[in-house]
Amino acid sequence: MARSRSLLGRLVKAVVWLLLLCALASVLAVLSLRWVGWPALLFVGSVALYIMVALWSGEIRMLDTDGIVGLLQRMVGLGVVALGQTFVIIGGSIDLSVANMISVAAVLASFIMQGQVHLMVPAVVIVLVIAAAVGLVNGVIITWLQVNPLIATLGVGLILQGLLSASFTNFAGSVPPEFQLVAYSKFGVLPYSVAGLFVLAALCALLLRATRFGAHLYAVGGNAEGARLAGVRTNRVLILAHVICSLSAGLTGLYLASRLRSGAPWVGRDGVYDLESIAVVVIGGTLLAGGRGGVWGTLAGVLLFATLDVDFNMLGVSAYPQLVLRGAIVILAVAAYTFRTRGHVA
Repeated sequence: MARSRSLLGRLVKAVVWLLLLCALASVLAVLSLRWVGWPALLFVGSVALYIMVALWSGEIRMLDTDGIVGLLQRMVGLGVVALGQTFVIIGGSIDLSVANMISVAAVLASFIMQGQVHLMVPAVVIVLVIAAAVGLVNGVIITWLQVNPLIATLGVGLILQGLLSASFTNFAGSVPPEFQLVAYSKFGVLPYSVAGLFVLAALCALLLRATRFGAHLYAVGGNAEGARLAGVRTNRVLILAHVICSLSAGLTGLYLASRLRSGAPWVGRDGVYDLESIAVVVIGGTLLAGGRGGVWGTLAGVLLFATLDVDFNMLGVSAYPQLVLRGAIVILAVAAYTFRTRGHVA
Protein backbone atom coordinates (compact mmCIF):
# COMPACT_ATOMS: atom_id res chain seq x y z
CA MET A 1 0.00 0.00 0.00
CA ALA A 2 2.80 2.38 0.95
CA ARG A 3 4.58 1.57 -2.30
CA SER A 4 1.41 2.22 -4.32
CA ARG A 5 0.95 5.57 -2.61
CA SER A 6 4.57 6.44 -3.36
CA LEU A 7 4.15 5.56 -7.05
CA LEU A 8 0.89 7.52 -7.17
CA GLY A 9 2.57 10.51 -5.59
CA ARG A 10 5.37 10.41 -8.16
CA LEU A 11 2.86 10.15 -10.99
CA VAL A 12 0.94 13.14 -9.65
CA LYS A 13 4.17 15.12 -9.45
CA ALA A 14 5.01 14.19 -13.03
CA VAL A 15 1.57 15.30 -14.25
CA VAL A 16 1.83 18.56 -12.32
CA TRP A 17 5.20 19.26 -13.89
CA LEU A 18 3.87 18.48 -17.33
CA LEU A 19 1.14 21.06 -16.77
CA LEU A 20 3.71 23.56 -15.52
CA LEU A 21 5.81 22.89 -18.60
CA CYS A 22 2.77 23.54 -20.77
CA ALA A 23 2.34 26.88 -19.03
CA LEU A 24 6.06 27.60 -19.43
CA ALA A 25 5.88 26.82 -23.15
CA SER A 26 2.94 29.21 -23.50
CA VAL A 27 4.84 31.97 -21.71
CA LEU A 28 7.87 31.41 -23.93
CA ALA A 29 5.67 31.60 -27.00
CA VAL A 30 4.16 34.90 -25.90
CA LEU A 31 7.58 36.41 -25.15
CA SER A 32 8.23 37.19 -28.78
CA LEU A 33 10.16 40.43 -28.30
CA ARG A 34 12.76 40.63 -31.02
CA TRP A 35 15.57 41.48 -28.64
CA VAL A 36 14.98 38.24 -26.74
CA GLY A 37 16.32 35.32 -28.77
CA TRP A 38 14.88 31.82 -28.63
CA PRO A 39 18.14 30.31 -27.24
CA ALA A 40 18.05 32.84 -24.40
CA LEU A 41 14.44 31.93 -23.60
CA LEU A 42 15.30 28.23 -23.59
CA PHE A 43 18.26 28.88 -21.34
CA VAL A 44 16.25 30.92 -18.84
CA GLY A 45 13.42 28.39 -18.87
CA SER A 46 15.81 25.49 -18.25
CA VAL A 47 17.54 27.27 -15.37
CA ALA A 48 14.21 28.26 -13.80
CA LEU A 49 12.91 24.70 -14.10
CA TYR A 50 16.07 23.27 -12.54
CA ILE A 51 15.88 25.63 -9.56
CA MET A 52 12.14 25.05 -9.00
CA VAL A 53 12.48 21.25 -9.04
CA ALA A 54 15.48 21.34 -6.71
CA LEU A 55 13.56 23.48 -4.22
CA TRP A 56 10.32 21.51 -4.46
CA SER A 57 11.97 18.09 -4.18
CA GLY A 58 14.16 19.18 -1.28
CA GLU A 59 17.36 18.43 -3.23
CA ILE A 60 18.94 21.73 -2.27
CA ARG A 61 22.42 20.24 -2.70
CA MET A 62 21.79 20.20 -6.46
CA LEU A 63 22.04 24.01 -6.38
CA ASP A 64 25.63 24.00 -5.10
CA THR A 65 28.74 23.92 -7.27
CA ASP A 66 28.93 20.13 -7.60
CA GLY A 67 25.30 19.90 -8.66
CA ILE A 68 25.65 22.59 -11.33
CA VAL A 69 28.90 21.09 -12.62
CA GLY A 70 27.18 17.71 -12.83
CA LEU A 71 24.41 19.29 -14.89
CA LEU A 72 26.94 20.81 -17.29
CA GLN A 73 28.78 17.50 -17.63
CA ARG A 74 25.55 15.87 -18.76
CA MET A 75 25.62 18.21 -21.75
CA VAL A 76 28.98 17.11 -23.13
CA GLY A 77 28.26 13.81 -24.89
CA LEU A 78 25.03 14.91 -26.57
CA GLY A 79 26.27 18.46 -27.05
CA VAL A 80 29.30 17.56 -29.16
CA VAL A 81 27.40 15.34 -31.60
CA ALA A 82 24.50 17.81 -31.74
CA LEU A 83 26.88 20.55 -32.89
CA GLY A 84 27.75 18.42 -35.90
CA GLN A 85 24.12 17.54 -36.50
CA THR A 86 23.40 21.28 -36.63
CA PHE A 87 25.58 21.63 -39.72
CA VAL A 88 23.82 18.94 -41.76
CA ILE A 89 20.33 20.09 -40.74
CA ILE A 90 21.13 23.70 -41.64
CA GLY A 91 22.21 22.33 -45.03
CA GLY A 92 18.83 20.64 -45.48
CA SER A 93 20.14 17.14 -44.76
CA ILE A 94 20.17 14.85 -41.71
CA ASP A 95 22.41 12.12 -40.24
CA LEU A 96 21.00 8.99 -38.59
CA SER A 97 24.36 7.21 -38.54
CA VAL A 98 25.86 9.23 -35.68
CA ALA A 99 24.81 6.82 -32.91
CA ASN A 100 26.55 3.90 -34.61
CA MET A 101 29.57 6.07 -35.42
CA ILE A 102 29.82 6.92 -31.72
CA SER A 103 29.88 3.20 -30.86
CA VAL A 104 32.54 2.55 -33.50
CA ALA A 105 34.70 5.40 -32.21
CA ALA A 106 34.44 4.32 -28.56
CA VAL A 107 35.21 0.66 -29.29
CA LEU A 108 38.05 1.35 -31.72
CA ALA A 109 39.70 3.84 -29.37
CA SER A 110 39.76 1.49 -26.39
CA PHE A 111 40.64 -1.54 -28.55
CA ILE A 112 43.63 0.21 -30.12
CA MET A 113 44.88 1.81 -26.90
CA GLN A 114 44.78 -1.38 -24.79
CA GLY A 115 45.59 0.75 -21.77
CA GLN A 116 48.88 1.95 -23.28
CA VAL A 117 49.77 5.64 -23.13
CA HIS A 118 51.91 5.60 -26.29
CA LEU A 119 48.90 4.35 -28.32
CA MET A 120 46.65 7.28 -27.39
CA VAL A 121 47.59 9.55 -30.29
CA PRO A 122 47.47 6.82 -32.98
CA ALA A 123 44.07 5.68 -31.68
CA VAL A 124 42.62 9.20 -31.75
CA VAL A 125 43.98 9.85 -35.26
CA ILE A 126 42.63 6.53 -36.61
CA VAL A 127 39.19 7.14 -35.07
CA LEU A 128 38.93 10.64 -36.51
CA VAL A 129 40.11 9.50 -39.96
CA ILE A 130 37.48 6.75 -39.99
CA ALA A 131 34.83 9.23 -38.81
CA ALA A 132 35.73 11.64 -41.60
CA ALA A 133 35.60 8.77 -44.11
CA VAL A 134 32.11 7.80 -42.92
CA GLY A 135 30.96 11.40 -43.30
CA LEU A 136 32.48 11.50 -46.78
CA VAL A 137 30.60 8.31 -47.73
CA ASN A 138 27.35 9.75 -46.38
CA GLY A 139 27.82 12.97 -48.32
CA VAL A 140 28.73 11.24 -51.56
CA ILE A 141 25.75 8.88 -51.39
CA ILE A 142 23.40 11.81 -50.76
CA THR A 143 24.82 14.25 -53.31
CA TRP A 144 26.13 12.09 -56.13
CA LEU A 145 23.74 9.14 -55.93
CA GLN A 146 20.81 11.39 -54.98
CA VAL A 147 19.69 9.05 -52.17
CA ASN A 148 17.39 10.56 -49.54
CA PRO A 149 19.49 11.57 -46.47
CA LEU A 150 17.29 9.57 -44.08
CA ILE A 151 17.75 6.37 -46.10
CA ALA A 152 21.42 6.95 -46.91
CA THR A 153 22.57 7.64 -43.36
CA LEU A 154 20.30 4.96 -41.90
CA GLY A 155 21.85 2.43 -44.30
CA VAL A 156 25.41 3.51 -43.48
CA GLY A 157 24.57 3.35 -39.77
CA LEU A 158 23.24 -0.19 -40.10
CA ILE A 159 26.40 -1.24 -41.93
CA LEU A 160 28.54 0.23 -39.15
CA GLN A 161 26.50 -1.47 -36.45
CA GLY A 162 26.60 -4.80 -38.28
CA LEU A 163 30.37 -4.71 -38.69
CA LEU A 164 30.82 -3.65 -35.08
CA SER A 165 28.49 -6.30 -33.64
CA ALA A 166 30.14 -9.01 -35.72
CA SER A 167 33.58 -8.04 -34.38
CA PHE A 168 32.82 -7.16 -30.74
CA THR A 169 30.19 -8.42 -28.34
CA ASN A 170 31.29 -6.72 -25.13
CA PHE A 171 33.62 -4.05 -23.78
CA ALA A 172 36.78 -4.02 -25.89
CA GLY A 173 40.20 -3.09 -24.53
CA SER A 174 40.66 -0.16 -22.18
CA VAL A 175 41.93 3.40 -22.17
CA PRO A 176 44.90 4.45 -20.02
CA PRO A 177 44.38 6.64 -16.95
CA GLU A 178 45.94 9.55 -18.83
CA PHE A 179 43.18 9.41 -21.45
CA GLN A 180 40.54 9.31 -18.72
CA LEU A 181 41.63 12.82 -17.78
CA VAL A 182 39.65 14.02 -20.81
CA ALA A 183 36.43 13.22 -18.95
CA TYR A 184 37.46 13.60 -15.32
CA SER A 185 40.12 16.33 -15.05
CA LYS A 186 39.16 19.85 -14.00
CA PHE A 187 40.47 23.38 -14.17
CA GLY A 188 39.46 24.56 -10.70
CA VAL A 189 35.83 23.47 -10.52
CA LEU A 190 35.23 23.45 -14.29
CA PRO A 191 35.81 20.10 -16.05
CA TYR A 192 37.96 20.25 -19.16
CA SER A 193 35.23 18.42 -21.06
CA VAL A 194 32.69 21.17 -20.34
CA ALA A 195 35.17 23.88 -21.31
CA GLY A 196 35.96 21.92 -24.47
CA LEU A 197 32.27 21.76 -25.39
CA PHE A 198 31.86 25.53 -25.23
CA VAL A 199 35.14 26.17 -27.07
CA LEU A 200 34.00 23.78 -29.80
CA ALA A 201 30.62 25.54 -29.94
CA ALA A 202 32.36 28.90 -30.36
CA LEU A 203 34.47 27.52 -33.21
CA CYS A 204 31.37 26.07 -34.89
CA ALA A 205 29.55 29.40 -34.53
CA LEU A 206 32.52 31.18 -36.08
CA LEU A 207 32.60 28.68 -38.95
CA LEU A 208 28.91 29.18 -39.64
CA ARG A 209 28.74 32.97 -39.28
CA ALA A 210 32.13 34.25 -40.40
CA THR A 211 33.26 32.01 -43.27
CA ARG A 212 32.29 31.48 -46.89
CA PHE A 213 31.50 27.85 -46.14
CA GLY A 214 28.96 28.90 -43.50
CA ALA A 215 27.25 31.35 -45.84
CA HIS A 216 27.13 28.72 -48.58
CA LEU A 217 25.71 26.13 -46.16
CA TYR A 218 22.83 28.43 -45.22
CA ALA A 219 22.24 29.14 -48.90
CA VAL A 220 22.16 25.44 -49.77
CA GLY A 221 19.74 24.70 -46.94
CA GLY A 222 17.48 27.61 -47.88
CA ASN A 223 17.36 26.98 -51.61
CA ALA A 224 19.76 24.40 -53.06
CA GLU A 225 18.86 25.08 -56.69
CA GLY A 226 19.14 28.84 -56.23
CA ALA A 227 22.53 28.39 -54.54
CA ARG A 228 23.72 26.19 -57.41
CA LEU A 229 22.64 28.77 -60.00
CA ALA A 230 24.47 31.44 -57.97
CA GLY A 231 27.72 29.49 -58.37
CA VAL A 232 27.82 27.63 -55.04
CA ARG A 233 29.26 24.13 -55.28
CA THR A 234 26.35 22.62 -53.41
CA ASN A 235 27.61 19.02 -53.42
CA ARG A 236 30.96 19.99 -51.94
CA VAL A 237 29.29 22.09 -49.22
CA LEU A 238 26.92 19.32 -48.18
CA ILE A 239 29.66 16.68 -48.20
CA LEU A 240 31.79 18.85 -45.91
CA ALA A 241 28.82 19.32 -43.57
CA HIS A 242 28.47 15.52 -43.30
CA VAL A 243 32.19 15.13 -42.66
CA ILE A 244 31.92 17.66 -39.80
CA CYS A 245 28.92 15.79 -38.40
CA SER A 246 30.69 12.43 -38.44
CA LEU A 247 33.81 13.99 -36.87
CA SER A 248 31.64 15.31 -34.04
CA ALA A 249 30.26 11.79 -33.54
CA GLY A 250 33.83 10.49 -33.43
CA LEU A 251 34.71 13.05 -30.76
CA THR A 252 31.69 12.00 -28.71
CA GLY A 253 32.80 8.37 -28.97
CA LEU A 254 36.26 9.30 -27.73
CA TYR A 255 34.73 11.21 -24.82
CA LEU A 256 32.52 8.25 -23.86
CA ALA A 257 35.49 5.88 -24.03
CA SER A 258 37.33 8.22 -21.67
CA ARG A 259 34.37 8.43 -19.32
CA LEU A 260 33.52 4.71 -19.35
CA ARG A 261 37.23 3.69 -19.37
CA SER A 262 36.42 1.37 -22.28
CA GLY A 263 34.18 1.12 -25.33
CA ALA A 264 31.18 -1.11 -26.00
CA PRO A 265 29.24 -1.65 -29.25
CA TRP A 266 25.99 -0.42 -27.72
CA VAL A 267 27.03 2.91 -26.16
CA GLY A 268 25.84 5.04 -29.06
CA ARG A 269 22.65 3.11 -29.74
CA ASP A 270 21.58 2.93 -26.10
CA GLY A 271 22.27 6.64 -25.72
CA VAL A 272 19.83 7.35 -28.58
CA TYR A 273 22.28 9.96 -29.81
CA ASP A 274 20.85 9.96 -33.33
CA LEU A 275 17.29 10.95 -32.45
CA GLU A 276 18.21 13.09 -29.45
CA SER A 277 20.80 15.08 -31.41
CA ILE A 278 18.14 15.85 -34.02
CA ALA A 279 15.61 16.73 -31.30
CA VAL A 280 17.86 19.25 -29.50
CA VAL A 281 18.85 20.88 -32.79
CA VAL A 282 15.20 21.37 -33.76
CA ILE A 283 14.23 22.51 -30.25
CA GLY A 284 17.05 25.06 -30.50
CA GLY A 285 15.36 26.69 -33.48
CA THR A 286 17.09 25.10 -36.47
CA LEU A 287 14.60 24.36 -39.22
CA LEU A 288 14.43 20.72 -40.32
CA ALA A 289 13.98 22.01 -43.87
CA GLY A 290 17.34 23.79 -43.58
CA GLY A 291 18.57 27.32 -44.14
CA ARG A 292 18.05 28.62 -40.63
CA GLY A 293 19.49 27.90 -37.18
CA GLY A 294 22.67 28.06 -35.14
CA VAL A 295 24.83 26.34 -32.56
CA TRP A 296 23.77 28.42 -29.54
CA GLY A 297 20.18 27.33 -30.01
CA THR A 298 21.42 23.74 -30.18
CA LEU A 299 23.32 24.15 -26.90
CA ALA A 300 20.18 25.60 -25.31
CA GLY A 301 18.30 22.50 -26.43
CA VAL A 302 21.03 20.29 -24.97
CA LEU A 303 20.78 22.19 -21.68
CA LEU A 304 17.02 21.58 -21.64
CA PHE A 305 17.50 17.84 -22.11
CA ALA A 306 20.21 17.70 -19.42
CA THR A 307 17.95 19.66 -17.07
CA LEU A 308 15.06 17.28 -17.69
CA ASP A 309 17.28 14.26 -16.92
CA VAL A 310 18.37 15.76 -13.61
CA ASP A 311 14.86 16.95 -12.74
CA PHE A 312 13.33 13.54 -13.41
CA ASN A 313 15.95 11.94 -11.16
CA MET A 314 15.23 14.45 -8.39
CA LEU A 315 11.49 13.77 -8.71
CA GLY A 316 12.00 9.99 -8.79
CA VAL A 317 10.28 9.56 -12.17
CA SER A 318 10.99 6.09 -13.59
CA ALA A 319 12.46 5.45 -17.04
CA TYR A 320 9.31 4.86 -19.13
CA PRO A 321 7.32 7.89 -17.90
CA GLN A 322 10.48 9.91 -18.58
CA LEU A 323 10.27 8.97 -22.25
CA VAL A 324 6.61 10.01 -22.41
CA LEU A 325 7.28 13.34 -20.72
CA ARG A 326 10.36 14.08 -22.82
CA GLY A 327 8.39 13.40 -25.99
CA ALA A 328 5.65 15.76 -24.85
CA ILE A 329 8.20 18.41 -23.94
CA VAL A 330 9.88 18.18 -27.36
CA ILE A 331 6.50 18.77 -29.03
CA LEU A 332 5.69 21.68 -26.70
CA ALA A 333 9.06 23.36 -27.19
CA VAL A 334 8.97 23.12 -30.98
CA ALA A 335 5.35 24.29 -31.01
CA ALA A 336 6.29 27.27 -28.85
CA TYR A 337 9.15 28.18 -31.20
CA THR A 338 6.89 27.83 -34.24
CA PHE A 339 4.24 30.05 -32.64
CA ARG A 340 6.84 32.62 -31.66
CA THR A 341 8.35 32.87 -35.15
CA ARG A 342 5.05 32.79 -37.03
CA GLY A 343 4.68 35.97 -39.00
CA HIS A 344 8.38 36.85 -38.71
CA VAL A 345 9.58 34.59 -41.48
CA ALA A 346 10.02 36.30 -44.79
